[in-house]
Amino acid sequence: MEELLLYCSVSANFVVIGVMLRRRCGLSRCFTFYLLSMAVTDLLVIITGAVLIRIVPMTYPSNLLTFSPGCNVNLAVAYGVRDCSVWVMVMFTFDRFVAICCQQLKTKYCTERTAKVVIGTVVAMSCFKNIFVFFEFEPAHNTEPTPCIVKTSYYTSPGWITYDWIDSILVPCAPLVLILLFNFITIRYIVRAIRVRRRLQNGGNSERQNDPEMESRRKSIVLLLSISGIFVLFWILVLVRFLYVRIANVYYFSGSNYSESIFPLEESSFLLQFLCSCVNPFIYAGTQSKIRDEIKLALKYPLTLLRKR
Repeated sequence: MEELLLYCSVSANFVVIGVMLRRRCGLSRCFTFYLLSMAVTDLLVIITGAVLIRIVPMTYPSNLLTFSPGCNVNLAVAYGVRDCSVWVMVMFTFDRFVAICCQQLKTKYCTERTAKVVIGTVVAMSCFKNIFVFFEFEPAHNTEPTPCIVKTSYYTSPGWITYDWIDSILVPCAPLVLILLFNFITIRYIVRAIRVRRRLQNGGNSERQNDPEMESRRKSIVLLLSISGIFVLFWILVLVRFLYVRIANVYYFSGSNYSESIFPLEESSFLLQFLCSCVNPFIYAGTQSKIRDEIKLALKYPLTLLRKR
């Protein structure tokens, strides 16, 4: 079941990336670049978090990524990719907020060039922040090659405690608050605009008919609610896990003792993180008809080639 889910999610992200690279969806270049960036980071989250950290060590227990310092590097990269994925989604939400609610700022901010600068800054900051993750872990035993675990000083050292709080504030606390805030303002703005438009139409005694503008705004609401709802649902356990560790004064899962009280909560939070990256491409396809049309064409393309032969 896990292998099937992994295969479907990787395939779905690859399809979305291919569709976005073709730039034939009729979407703005800025919007397309953000969707492309989210698909790429989601794919990297699955590869680094699910494949390299979970599946490879279980399948090949003696590989270099399992033992320190290989696992230190692997974890630092995985955390960096995770942060990129989360903050790219935040910046996409902010971009939609500006595009819909701030018409004067839209022409200057909602451009592909600005999107590239924003995504580049997110990647650079995420990489810098997670350099410290390399030093967060140590070998379980010093006498032989063993998997790395969180240092004991991580729970007592003022420096590491401060870093843990900063890390948890940056992911997921701040993203949760910002995504909910921007989406609340954006959706309220769209709902008010729809009501005003309906009053104007009714005042003019116009017959009720399909309104492309209102339909586009409804799709925007569905997309924003879907992305934010899935993110909040799948990331809330990460916040709960952090608070439980600090309030209950327990350690994070060591990787060996499955009877630890933190194990079910930690494994559930990691699983939901991966599921968030797995579900996102289906949200893009489900809420954007133009993306669905391009996917259908891509799936029909091999059959078209066979017919020509």
